[in-house]
Amino acid sequence: MKILVVDDEHDVQLLFQQRFRKEIKGGTVHFVFAFSGEEALRTLQEMEHKAVLILSDINMPGMSGLELLEKIRKDYDKPPPTVMMITAYGDQDNRDTAARLGADDFLTKPLEFAILKEKLKAIL
Repeated sequence: MKILVVDDEHDVQLLFQQRFRKEIKGGTVHFVFAFSGEEALRTLQEMEHKAVLILSDINMPGMSGLELLEKIRKDYDKPPPTVMMITAYGDQDNRDTAARLGADDFLTKPLEFAILKEKLKAIL
C-alpha cells in the first residue's frame, strides 16, 4: 500500500518510519512524505495518482490540509484515494468541514499508531 503523508513537521517522517518499521521492511506499506499541500499535489502528479491512502495534517502554512483535500477530491477521482485528516485540533468545525469535503476519516494528534494500524488493516 502506498501512503502519502502530508505534514509541515519534518519529524513526522522519522516517527512514521519508526512506528511502521516492520511493515516497511515487509513491503506491506510504502511511505512517501510531503511537507506542504503544494508539495503533496506535485508528489501525487509524480506518483501518477498511485497513492492508495493520503494522511494529511489540517493546519499547515500555505495550502491547508482542507484545501488540499478539496483539490484531491476534485482532481483525483479515478480511483479516488482514501484520505484521512490528522490534526491537533479535534474541534467539531474541522470535523464537519473535513467530512463535507470528502474526508474518509479524521484522526487527532498525538496520533495513536495502534488505531491507525487497525484502520489500515481495514483498507488492505
